[in-house]
Amino acid sequence: MKKAQLIASAGEHRWYAISRDPARPNYLIDTNEYVVTTGQDSLLCDPGGAEVFPAVFAALSEVIDPRTVKRIFSTHQDPDVISSLGLWNDFNPEIRCHVSGLWGGFIPHFGCGADTLVSIPDEGGELSIGQDKLQIVPAHYLHSSGNFHIYDPACKLLFTGDIGAALLPPGDDKLFVEDFDSHIRFAEGFHKRWLGSNTAKKNWINRVRQLDIELLCPQHGSIYRGADVKRFIDWLDELHVGIC
Repeated sequence: MKKAQLIASAGEHRWYAISRDPARPNYLIDTNEYVVTTGQDSLLCDPGGAEVFPAVFAALSEVIDPRTVKRIFSTHQDPDVISSLGLWNDFNPEIRCHVSGLWGGFIPHFGCGADTLVSIPDEGGELSIGQDKLQIVPAHYLHSSGNFHIYDPACKLLFTGDIGAALLPPGDDKLFVEDFDSHIRFAEGFHKRWLGSNTAKKNWINRVRQLDIELLCPQHGSIYRGADVKRFIDWLDELHVGIC
């Protein structure tokens, strides 16, 4: 069963990571889902695949009322990111899904429609959560041609989807990176193969270096915090991607 853990807060504004499912079959990649909540307003980020919907829903229900989830944010189009959308849409037909406009004709195959899918323009924008504003940060061509991340200045948290992802070995279930040098070897192959452009990588790095980040939260693997955030960005800056 997945577990929801509080990872950041500022007043009533709270972020939970929903991670680690011991019941997951080995042939499925493990995923992290994130929810940010303030009072009766919650945003679910990369809700995961259809196969993990029951585990995500149960874990989320332990910490918030799932009826407060009125919006979903999807970094990109992959099934492990968003194929549960139809099930969330069945739970709440009014739920809105925010995703790159590039994927507006593809994501509805998972769920939602023209009235509930909100296309994000290429330059990004903002999402409100309670009285706070979240920044939608472009990350195009980094794993997906239409890709976005979310930055929360109140909690100094950057949700990065597949950037920072690590394919951890069985039994390694640490929520946070504890030994960067040991951890990063599990991220190297993934980033070399799944990030297709060094130019796009440089653009993203220049953009996020301007942000004050305490937590860098990927969809796979462990969360980088404190000094490890800069270590990861510096490591990625030096990594030549788009090769196999």
